[in-house]
Amino acid sequence: MNIKALEKTALSVRSLAMDAIQKANSGHPGLPLGAAELGAVLYGELLRHDPGFPQWADRDRFLLSAGHGSMFLYALLHLAGYEDISLEDITNFRQIGSPCAGHPEYGQARGIEATSGPLGQGISMAVGFAIAETMLAARFNTEKRKIVDHYTYVLAGDGCLQEGVSAEAGSLAGHLKLGKLIVFYDSNKITIDGGTDLAFTEDAAKRYEAYGWQTLRGSMYDFEEIARLTAQAKAETSRPSLIILSSIIGKGAPKKQNTADIHGAPLGTEELAAAKQHLGIPGAPGSLDFYIAPETPEYFKAKREEWKKIRQAWQAEFDAWSGENPEKRREWDNFHSGKAAPGAPAALPTFNIGEKIATRTAGNKALAALAGINRNLTGGSADLKGPNAVGLPAEAGTYGAANRVGRYIHYGIREFAMAAISNGIQLHGGLRAFCATFMVFADYLRPAFRLSALMKQPVIYVLTHDSIFVGEDGPTHQPIEHLASLRAIPNARVLRPADAEETAEAWAMALERQDGPTALALSRQNLTVFPKEDPEWRSTIRTGAYIVKKPAGAAKPDVAVIATGSEVGLALEASALAEAKAGAKKIQVISMVSRELFESQPEAIRNAIVPPGVRVVVCEAGVRTGWERWAKPEDILSVDRFGESGPASKVADALGFTAGALAAIIET
Repeated sequence: MNIKALEKTALSVRSLAMDAIQKANSGHPGLPLGAAELGAVLYGELLRHDPGFPQWADRDRFLLSAGHGSMFLYALLHLAGYEDISLEDITNFRQIGSPCAGHPEYGQARGIEATSGPLGQGISMAVGFAIAETMLAARFNTEKRKIVDHYTYVLAGDGCLQEGVSAEAGSLAGHLKLGKLIVFYDSNKITIDGGTDLAFTEDAAKRYEAYGWQTLRGSMYDFEEIARLTAQAKAETSRPSLIILSSIIGKGAPKKQNTADIHGAPLGTEELAAAKQHLGIPGAPGSLDFYIAPETPEYFKAKREEWKKIRQAWQAEFDAWSGENPEKRREWDNFHSGKAAPGAPAALPTFNIGEKIATRTAGNKALAALAGINRNLTGGSADLKGPNAVGLPAEAGTYGAANRVGRYIHYGIREFAMAAISNGIQLHGGLRAFCATFMVFADYLRPAFRLSALMKQPVIYVLTHDSIFVGEDGPTHQPIEHLASLRAIPNARVLRPADAEETAEAWAMALERQDGPTALALSRQNLTVFPKEDPEWRSTIRTGAYIVKKPAGAAKPDVAVIATGSEVGLALEASALAEAKAGAKKIQVISMVSRELFESQPEAIRNAIVPPGVRVVVCEAGVRTGWERWAKPEDILSVDRFGESGPASKVADALGFTAGALAAIIET
């Protein structure tokens, strides 16, 4: 271990971080200054990576869970030789167009494994990375060769450990015995408001030991001790490890170190000059030189040659494995293609017109069929496997410490962690993740769903019990505002199928999507499979909507009724009631399985389904928010209050949400 080079690397990290934050007049210098030694030894000695081939499948993964300290990561990626982060990018920290955003953003530069701004989610996503490593190792490694054998490292701070999601994920990680998950805890005892003793006096080590983790302690500023503790963590194969490193926030800033002032604000001209003098960084007082010690590039140049040889040795092993296991290699390529397996149309279940079946039940049939041909489809539910109807075929198995090849994950009652872990599984590569809970509990997982959308990760969210028709469970379990709130998230897609046939297609659409999350909103109650007048509806539905029923013999309807999910059946019933009356209007019924998808279509497609100039009536068992684009408020049958506890049909009657009420609007 070249201690001098590591010291110079730590100095370079501090220099780049201080100057970048000062130039931007914005940022968080406390972590990069306080944890620079860990960064140096991590990127110089501990990580198994190759900056010249950043997406190497068997690289170690590192997640900066304390994402506010982003200059820590950017400085190290640049120094190590990741070409996506240039010195110019660092000088433009927090500016539009620079990959060096305020917090690490996935997709901005290779080497950034996840978007980790919201505290607690980085360490939780890391649990998903570690799960994915074990799953792929169990499926693809052979007795002769290991082609999946890497670690997931995390740097977390006091804030990460205070957030509840990290507790959920940490508990599950210990239960699952994820021995290749190693978390460095930057224990500086300072947060934004002041010392952690204001609100955080628990013994974190004892808590994680209770979760089933190994806990170790050391100094942030002893390179050899960090390496020794990491080796000790690697030697423990049946427990994840929390390495608690005592540190000084903002180390090197004489007046501000070890204070809350250094957490989230530039040092200022005076303190910056004092810090550079104290640390021995050359340059004129107050200048922004973005100094890099000359020993650092030399050190990493030699290291890159070592890493390249390690990666090439793995490639040779992988090539030999491929020759010995051609079927496994084909499966590996399929897993890592990011695409759904071909053959969905033939695999999807079929249903009969008039059949009554809940869309959650139909969804389970579709999931089972698609899981059979997409063998990397993996996921589970937050203790609602039966109610969500998301069980996988028996041959898929249940994932756990004793069965790493299993594909169904019991997440326990941990919705937020479940979603964050699903993001990690998806980000790792090689697997396709889904998770499930009641729609009303989307509130618990929403921050992770938002990150799915932000990172463009195609995680599939199965959200059942999607309306007031949950019935007896009452207002707490009856979603009202949830469809609108999920649709409001940019790049999210909500699919609310109206019957079993639509549900099968919706599952296929979710798997086809590669650039963002999909929420499948599914019913608890049985819905009747209805005839569809569009002969190409299985294709048309991929625009987000299609015509279910046209008025007899009419070129253009008087009224177009847009409905989603279970309300399409209600719309068909209401149109029949309205058309039975003398002088009835000519009515067209449209199933809009995804409003946001349909609204993104070219005008010609939208006009072909919702004729321009025709009065539009909307029906959905949720708040009207967002539907005002399509209909006047008085032409929207919605539910804009919390529900009631009682049998579903009586709840609907009490809320005035009936076919008769919709028919009355149509007839107006």
